[in-house]
Amino acid sequence: MAQQIRFIMVGGFLGAGKTTTLARLARRYMDQGLKVGIVTNDQAQDLVDTNNLRSQGFDVGEVAGACFCCKFNDLIGTMDSLDTTKTPDVILAEPVGSCTDLVATVIQPLKQLYQARFSIAPYAVILKPSQGRKILKNEAGTGFSPKAAYILEKQLEEADAILINRIDELSAAELQELEQLLAAKYPDTPRLRVSAKSGQGFEAFSEFLSQEGDFGRRVLDIDYDIYAEGEAELGWLNSSVRLNAVQPFDLDQLLVDLIGRLKASLTSGGFEAAHLKAIGLWEGFFGVANLVSSSLQPELSLPSRCQVREVDLVVNARVACDPDWLKALVDQAVREVAAARGATVTEGQTQSFRPGRPMPTHRLQPA
Repeated sequence: MAQQIRFIMVGGFLGAGKTTTLARLARRYMDQGLKVGIVTNDQAQDLVDTNNLRSQGFDVGEVAGACFCCKFNDLIGTMDSLDTTKTPDVILAEPVGSCTDLVATVIQPLKQLYQARFSIAPYAVILKPSQGRKILKNEAGTGFSPKAAYILEKQLEEADAILINRIDELSAAELQELEQLLAAKYPDTPRLRVSAKSGQGFEAFSEFLSQEGDFGRRVLDIDYDIYAEGEAELGWLNSSVRLNAVQPFDLDQLLVDLIGRLKASLTSGGFEAAHLKAIGLWEGFFGVANLVSSSLQPELSLPSRCQVREVDLVVNARVACDPDWLKALVDQAVREVAAARGATVTEGQTQSFRPGRPMPTHRLQPA
């Protein structure tokens, strides 16, 4: 019998830090001599996360067009297509950040239909402190309606463990408040403190993921009408363009400038960004900038430290607003940062829409 592949899925709301977490986990496993494959997931193509992870040298497959639950067969096919010359020991999976009910629609089908092939790790869900705190406290001004907040709360409810991320940015009082809020709402769920950026807490997280047992059993009562309406409130945009300039420009500054302009426009319009991401790629160089909350500043999460004349730019935006307005906003911001550097813009592919109603391939109760 062939050795089972360890399947590790890490969930969390948009902007929670899933990609950074998976990249750090992948490096840890590879340092141990394990072969690692990563599967990303999005409602559309041209995903910053996929480009980001591939640029870091990881073996990455992408399931596009809907969430894992609605594209379960594509998930299986994508895992099959990961470098066939060296079957992975570990597969890390990153679901769409606006999805929930993943235990019933992904983990349980894998356990019951592919039990000989996969060993299922505990299912961890990352909490983004900036928005998570407000939603858990039911505060006004979260930028999301109760229907969108319902998704985040259900994500946490079905987790085998909740990861409090960005602990390096939290005060002791803020961390204690989050612990108390989570303990009150999810008293039976273990909590781990991590920083995906610095690696703090990852030793304990890795130990947690190495546990054997019957994990992924928290099948919830999900109101799919609320779930669908919550997802549909988000404008979704994936766009790719190429910039060409006569004189070299600083790629990292362009990325931060772009995200900053988008934040300013969204703030003035009163719209909350669930996540803004931009990656610039050219001849082996790449840089990534993002914004995970309107209350925070744009962040250069992966610097390129290079000057370029040409760059392929991919922008992903998840914002609680009309997708057509979002497209116009991103188009304008891209042209402004290009014009400031004397660059021309060649448009690639753009998709802007609201996510459709989730229609899972399978929805299984624990065997």
